[in-house]
Amino acid sequence: EMLGIGSSVRNQAGAPAANAPQQAFGAERFVQPVEQCEFTLTGILEQLQRDPWPVAADRRALRSTGAAMAVAVGMMESAFPNAGGRIMLFCGGPATQGPGMVVGAELKEPMRSHHDIDKEADRHYRKAIKFYEALARRAAAAGHAVDVFSGCLDQVGLAEMKSMVNWTGGNMVLTDSFVTAIFKQSFQRVLDKDEAGDLQMGFNATLEVQTTKELKVCGMIGPGVSAAKKSAMVSDTEIGVGGTTAWRLPAVTARTTVGVFFEVANQQSQALQPGSRGLVQFSTTYQHARGDYRMRVTTIARSWAEGASPDIPASFDQEAAAVLMARIAVFKAEAEEVGDVLRWLDRMLIRLCQKFGDYRRDDPASFRLGPSFSIYPQFMYHLRRSQFLQVFNSSPDETAFYRHCLFREDTTNSLTMIQPSLMSYGFEGAPAPVLLDSVSMKPDVILMLDTFFHILIWHGETIAEWRKAGYHEQPEYENLKLLLEAPVVDTQSLLVERMPVPRYIVCDQNGSQARFLVSKLNPSTSYSSTNQYGGGEAVLTDDVNVSTFLSALSGLAVKNAS
Repeated sequence: EMLGIGSSVRNQAGAPAANAPQQAFGAERFVQPVEQCEFTLTGILEQLQRDPWPVAADRRALRSTGAAMAVAVGMMESAFPNAGGRIMLFCGGPATQGPGMVVGAELKEPMRSHHDIDKEADRHYRKAIKFYEALARRAAAAGHAVDVFSGCLDQVGLAEMKSMVNWTGGNMVLTDSFVTAIFKQSFQRVLDKDEAGDLQMGFNATLEVQTTKELKVCGMIGPGVSAAKKSAMVSDTEIGVGGTTAWRLPAVTARTTVGVFFEVANQQSQALQPGSRGLVQFSTTYQHARGDYRMRVTTIARSWAEGASPDIPASFDQEAAAVLMARIAVFKAEAEEVGDVLRWLDRMLIRLCQKFGDYRRDDPASFRLGPSFSIYPQFMYHLRRSQFLQVFNSSPDETAFYRHCLFREDTTNSLTMIQPSLMSYGFEGAPAPVLLDSVSMKPDVILMLDTFFHILIWHGETIAEWRKAGYHEQPEYENLKLLLEAPVVDTQSLLVERMPVPRYIVCDQNGSQARFLVSKLNPSTSYSSTNQYGGGEAVLTDDVNVSTFLSALSGLAVKNAS
């Protein structure tokens, strides 16, 4: 009402009669179809310039980001309630005044760190979280998505604003500046259109789950909020956003992925009929970019099996299981201590190995896992070391960005985040995937690392010296030129289809940027150990390697196993 956009303004006494000349009330004064204001809007964008108001050397610029978002959410929920819409925030620095402020205006007050948040030493963090969560609930209830584009070398408050993006299905892009290719290309992909000229996005979606009586719904982890739909299918055990069988997803794309968790009800009270099946139905209703509403229904049937049936291990999807466990772990890490989450992960892995492993009691050397489980422990090893759970050397904003991407990407991309892929290029053969291990770092090869967030091309010491000497520019060394070009060509397809656009890095062995590769490798060769394969570069770390991790796991799995 204070802004003149509330419903009471339209219905107040003295309102014009129906046959009176049309007068702009409320939101119509601020929101118009683009075809009616395109010239004015283009003029405003072209005339945008840096704020000329001087900022003292010992102070930050004054930004009222929270107030601006409150106005935007208020306008959108008044003008277009329960209709598709997006609010885009371009943030060049932290909010320094008003509601939702992240840090004070004086530079002597540092930005909060993970340590400050854990110790509750930052006086703005909790209040800002509460403020932005309230805005996120309002935007989600109205069916509107919030996108946040950060273009700043310092933190801007993504850790506080993450709920506005995660709960509404929006996009989060973290860049150093708004002039970088990462921002420009990511922003263009948000507004990509299909062959028919429609935006490649859906709005105001609702996902509803129906199951047979043997199953109950525990919850959902993904870009949405609860629709508060109660039924007999709701489980008492909550995983993620639980207590409901329906969720609102204000914005969806062809890449949007959610994880829905179930439990088997009445496991002991009634026997299952031979050949019986459990049914799960997913019903998704969304508003297409053209404005019409569409529904997609998917029904799946799965046969029941007893606990000791060989069908259970044979049908285990270790890749999907690793991604689902990662989502649960990261969701728990938002509210619990990381150490507690890591211990929970370890307990769950040990229980799985005890149940499905083949071993003799108290004999670690006899432990074996079937092919359906063989690489699952490696996924858990890399998850424990990943930036999702190990926040050292990451700012709160970076951690919020990494976790946001994990909550919305599909299995393939999520696995790339957990255990990056590594390709090797050499003279001895065609490009081939190699172990994510320090043994793969050889002086006469080129490595391409894909972590989803970064795409890195690493030149071995010998290759780098040849390149610096200019051998690839000489006709007789055409094979070296082709070798240098091969990983560059292969990265282009990844850069084209990835959203947000990953950071592209080219580095040499022992260079400063090589740390992005070294930090992801299994340290089979370190200053305190040598690897069984020979070769490779030593990694300076105290982390245990995969072999040590698996040995400890097999020892715990066979110990006191029932």
